[in-house]
Amino acid sequence: MATFQTYQSIGNREDLSDVIYNISPTDTPFMSSVGKTKATAVYHEWQTDALAAAVGNNAAVEGADATSLTVTPTARVGNRTQISTKTVQIAGTQESVDKAGRKSEKAYQLAKASSELKRDMEKTLLSNNVAAAGNSSTARTLGGLQAWLGTNAVLGSGGAAGSGGTTARTSGTDAAFTEAMLKSAVKQAFVQGGNPTVLMVTPTQKQVVSGFAGIAAQRYEAPSNKASTIIGAADVYLSDFGTVSVVPNRFMTADSGDGGEVAFVLDPEYAAVAYLRPFQTNELAKTGDSEKTQLLVEYTLEVKNEKAHAIIADLAE
Repeated sequence: MATFQTYQSIGNREDLSDVIYNISPTDTPFMSSVGKTKATAVYHEWQTDALAAAVGNNAAVEGADATSLTVTPTARVGNRTQISTKTVQIAGTQESVDKAGRKSEKAYQLAKASSELKRDMEKTLLSNNVAAAGNSSTARTLGGLQAWLGTNAVLGSGGAAGSGGTTARTSGTDAAFTEAMLKSAVKQAFVQGGNPTVLMVTPTQKQVVSGFAGIAAQRYEAPSNKASTIIGAADVYLSDFGTVSVVPNRFMTADSGDGGEVAFVLDPEYAAVAYLRPFQTNELAKTGDSEKTQLLVEYTLEVKNEKAHAIIADLAE
């Protein structure tokens, strides 16, 4: 007598887990590190200033007439807002049928699109894109961080720093990331008045930084009656000018040409994301048996004073 097996059976219920596993990263370290502010126009502006260079011979003759100081005006800089969107369209039937892992297809897809939008923003803010006003047929674009950092830069041979968000950084010859490069970048930012506390790197460069000579020998200052903690990994780098947290960022782009990578030395106090229109959902006109919902955000990068930061570019992978 033949055994009746599952291979012959009709009507066995499926075994489909009610969990959807998605490991795509959604962390946005740069946006999480810097501040948030408000924009009120499509061209968001702010002012920067600097003190006169310190002199060592500021001495006046007793009884002499006062002399007027040469006053310098502030510098007015700005960045364009950029509109980023995602649109979800769900058929009425799909919203109605029983589904595994989610009750509402619309809600699930909107949550997914929201995470994707934040990832797009993170990559854009750290990019080498330049600010452009756009027109009726061309989208406005913001100037990314790479196009802003011009004063403090450690670049490969032939490379040139960006400027004011309107001039893109030019790639140079790639070279391996060294501790000397990091020290130079931190020093440049400190001399200009910045107090960098974050080194943001690609995953590849994070592993390079962890291997810098002397990392394991660095110690936190501890009370004399307690043992000091040796830093065995480069999650925290103790520079000559203060502690710098080493933060890997999955969304930092390589050069479009030769594939070189970048690292940012940041003083988060002097950067922010300015929102003209914060995250919002717009229900679009119904034109058939489906629902269309648009996710939208309009924002820009505010580099409060680019001298507070530094860029290390043209890093070999």
